[in-house]
Amino acid sequence: MPNKKYFLAFAAICWLYGCSKSPQPVPVPPVPEQQNHPLIAGINWADARDNFVDGWVIPSGLDAGDSYANVAQKSALIYDGVISSLPGVNAVRLPVNPQSVTERWWDAYQAAIDQALAKKLKVIICCWEGAKAKDGMIDNLDTFWQMWSVIVNKYGQQSDVYFEVINEPYGYNITQLTTIYEQFLSKFPNLARSRILLSGTGYSEDVNGIGADNRFKDCLLALHNYAFWNTRTQSDWESNWRVRFGIYSSRTVVTEFGAGMTTGKNYTGSVGNDNELAYIVGSTNVFRASNMSNVYWPGIRDGDSYSLLIKSVSNTDIKLAPSNASGVVRIRFGWGY
Repeated sequence: MPNKKYFLAFAAICWLYGCSKSPQPVPVPPVPEQQNHPLIAGINWADARDNFVDGWVIPSGLDAGDSYANVAQKSALIYDGVISSLPGVNAVRLPVNPQSVTERWWDAYQAAIDQALAKKLKVIICCWEGAKAKDGMIDNLDTFWQMWSVIVNKYGQQSDVYFEVINEPYGYNITQLTTIYEQFLSKFPNLARSRILLSGTGYSEDVNGIGADNRFKDCLLALHNYAFWNTRTQSDWESNWRVRFGIYSSRTVVTEFGAGMTTGKNYTGSVGNDNELAYIVGSTNVFRASNMSNVYWPGIRDGDSYSLLIKSVSNTDIKLAPSNASGVVRIRFGWGY
């Protein structure tokens, strides 16, 4: 009888624990990756002539004769196309110049900003110089300040509107450029510094000097970098970006970057020796790893091989479709998706 009891007890223990010398661990389900998304994940909506124009700057799809209602209708359709084609997009960068704001086009053009806000998109308003001089400098300081006064008076209290003082100010040395930025802050003291974008030196190509200036410590920094500027490997492009923004990744908004999209390249395949593939893959790797705000150039621009979206028009209807599905994948990867 004692032997039988011992056997039954031993059998019960084996049944419970599988005769293992130690308890089996309880499987833990995998925790999904928690990916952050940047403050600004957007596209540029540009003039087919480029934004360096003498006269009104008119983004592709709009017309000089449009009324506010016309621009509102077209913009709403375009933003619907942007949002459906690029899930996760949250911003659009729009061009201005003094003529566009101080002349009658402004009465209609405001609808492009208003509709973006209605669609819950952030808006970056950026000033371009004209085509005639194209010297990396403000064409006329008096009309420049007049333009910004009109814009700030209209949208200064809108929390989703950002103000990029000047695009690619390569005509100025850093002392001249910081003087202009200091004047901007002085003229608009009530404008939230966290919604002011100060372009880096050169072609907005390096933000370290502006970022290190304590006068601008609460402002954002605008950075540009393009594949056609150089030929590099993927890892070299990644290193090059990090040199350009230094320790200021959290304040930097890449307001322009881009490469060929209508050319049929596969941005999700092997990079090989292709500079544009290396550039896009390397760029979006850096953006994702740094959770860096970025705005692709251009999201929409008629006739531009870099354009991420292609526009089609039928009567009053406007549709957008990706020009390169693999390009969309990589851009969205840089947004954390």
